[in-house]
Amino acid sequence: MSYRIAVRALCDFAAKRGDLDLRFTPSPSAQEGIAGHQLVGERRGERYEREVALRGSYRHLEVRGRADGYDPVANRLEEIKTHRGDLSRQPANQRALHWAQAKVYGHLLCVERGLDQLTVALIYFDIVSQRETPLSESCSADELREVFETLCQAFLAWAQQELAHRRRRDRALQALRFPFAGFRDGQRPLAETVYKSIHTRRWLMLQAPTGIGKTLGTLFPMLKAMPGEPLDKIFFLTARNTGQRLALDALRSLGAERQRLEGAGPDELGCDDIDIDSAAEAVPLRVLTLTSRAKACEHPDKACHGDSCPLAAGFYDRLPAARVAAVERGWLDRAGLREIALGHQVCPYYLGQEMARWADVVIGDVNYWFDFHAMLYALSQQQQWQVGLLVDEAHNLVERGRGMYSATLDHAAFRRLKPTLPAPLRRPLSRVASVWQALAEESDVEYRVLETLPCKLINALQQAVSQIVEYQSEQPIALDSELQRFAFDAQHFCRVADVFGDHSICDVTRQSARGRQRNAGARVTLRNVVPAPFLAPRFAAAHGGALFSATLAPEAYYRDLLGVPEGAPWVSLASPFRDSQLEVQIAARLSTRYADREASLTPLADRIAEQFQARRGNYLAFFSSFAYLEQVADRLAERHPQIPLWRQASHMDDDAREAFLGRFETSGEGVGFAVLGGIFGEGIDLPGDRLIGAFVATLGLPQVNPVNEQMRARLQALYGHGYDYAYFFPGMQKVVQAAGRVIRSGTDEGVIHLLDDRFAKRESQALLPAWWPKPITD
Repeated sequence: MSYRIAVRALCDFAAKRGDLDLRFTPSPSAQEGIAGHQLVGERRGERYEREVALRGSYRHLEVRGRADGYDPVANRLEEIKTHRGDLSRQPANQRALHWAQAKVYGHLLCVERGLDQLTVALIYFDIVSQRETPLSESCSADELREVFETLCQAFLAWAQQELAHRRRRDRALQALRFPFAGFRDGQRPLAETVYKSIHTRRWLMLQAPTGIGKTLGTLFPMLKAMPGEPLDKIFFLTARNTGQRLALDALRSLGAERQRLEGAGPDELGCDDIDIDSAAEAVPLRVLTLTSRAKACEHPDKACHGDSCPLAAGFYDRLPAARVAAVERGWLDRAGLREIALGHQVCPYYLGQEMARWADVVIGDVNYWFDFHAMLYALSQQQQWQVGLLVDEAHNLVERGRGMYSATLDHAAFRRLKPTLPAPLRRPLSRVASVWQALAEESDVEYRVLETLPCKLINALQQAVSQIVEYQSEQPIALDSELQRFAFDAQHFCRVADVFGDHSICDVTRQSARGRQRNAGARVTLRNVVPAPFLAPRFAAAHGGALFSATLAPEAYYRDLLGVPEGAPWVSLASPFRDSQLEVQIAARLSTRYADREASLTPLADRIAEQFQARRGNYLAFFSSFAYLEQVADRLAERHPQIPLWRQASHMDDDAREAFLGRFETSGEGVGFAVLGGIFGEGIDLPGDRLIGAFVATLGLPQVNPVNEQMRARLQALYGHGYDYAYFFPGMQKVVQAAGRVIRSGTDEGVIHLLDDRFAKRESQALLPAWWPKPITD
């Protein structure tokens, strides 16, 4: 059995030395890089060969990749690297890595074409000036072979243990059994459907009700399919941290953490409640949880290079030992990864990035596969992995996708930055300010949509980013500085502008003037409305997978906006719950519309109190805004002071969130007030009598404002369902998610109050779960 590895991965593993150094950033976008490569190729002669596929072997290593270009007339192989800024400030270890890649390609070309010698060239192409900086060496075939074999030898021991791990993993997965005596109701057809979809290399849209055990029911069949397909990786992606915790719990139940548990005491593990003897048979899976840089960074006040951060100094020198320790541990949740990283004095975030290459199951946010900078997607393309994808709570992908492919420039933030600018950056950023101000003053209206992109502003931003990059290479910028944030925002804005189309709108919001200023500027937004064109290629890049949620209807809405492959089946599984477990009441004579808010306060408070007195226990009450929440809570406290209540705040840290949920004790009593669509509207599990009812005092419709009206108009033009797609479907999805907190198991019983006359309409009730009983309308 041979081990396949890409040229880039081989060099990343064996040729990197010294510090982690990110000063030579930001790099060109993918589109800019492609355009740069094309332009360099177009400058060459007619016989110039582009994207030359090459492969070779060394013992049981198979190495493959694509060289950027080969000129047979000059016998010259070229590796093209696009860049911004002064090339002389490029870190030496980055240059050495590029030479290693070029010389490996050179060796593979010499073997394939029987060449005795070859000119190997690095071509650095500045995307701003469009100038080439060539660096070349004349190498004999023997010299190139020596470089290749040295790198392969450095990787061989690792390759041997990787092959051994793959064999152990696949044997264990072939023998893997479901960890419980039986499946929950509906869980077996769920697992069978997922297994068939991955076996046929298709995507699956799966509406599976709460309580069916979706996480385990999707991970188990995906793992069972892993050896036969074969799959290199499984990525479990979610939009919320709660989904990540559930995935880890499911993998624990399958035995993925057992090897770590064996031989380790409770004090070391920090979890004395795990019964090792009752755990599933050990499964040698490497499980990694990816954490954002903001949460993983140990020194947020320092820049990412060896002269500033102690965990970046000598990073690549210490990485091999940390990597070995990480694969030996196998279970790399956030705490485990941090422990290993700090034990070897390397950055936890970048150790996690490295271990994504060697993990079997990676758990992380949806952005790791779907956004512009998606690390897992980029690695999968580079390494040509066969990937199985599971997307939890997939209804969130519409809004998350829009956010990934939108960009905003806030003039107020830019104004705060200007007084602190270093001298070399004042001129380029003054030009940005001038063009931006002119755009703001083109019209007196507060909000407007531009027919065409603001090209002058985009050009000024591109030049400013280039100057910031050059400055940054000399003067490190803290990650949390205003200048760094502006550089990231400006670069992202330019990238979104590159792919702007009918799926998006460009709008300008005039910002209020202050003091003597006639105009403080404008916020400019490239606002994605339909993420489907961007998400569709990401679906196609996976071997197969499943989008699953308790609320993935209407089917057409999610197909249109997400760009799911055309042949992907949509399956809705029956609920394991009985309608006798739930009572649904609709207040058909109550309006919670904005104009009726004041009149609704007392009826709402009295209705909550009436239900509480009829059956004392824990309830959640959901409202359209914090202001409305506070008004009703105040009225309830005024009229019924004997009822305990607690409120969601607009900004809650992890401790505050846990304290809010902690009030929902078994046999407890009281009402928690929360905002619909917020952190307590989905992804929380309060089974039994921890929660016995919910009040939903809103349809959850997005606010009618100029932005949403523009989105409605665009969706109407594209699909003919503007109001439904922009307002009604998203609102009702939030309602069903919030109400779904009440019944979480086959023994739960509860009540849901839908507090608005619009819930009595046929179109609203058509979107309620099919298993719910017929509502009682009063």
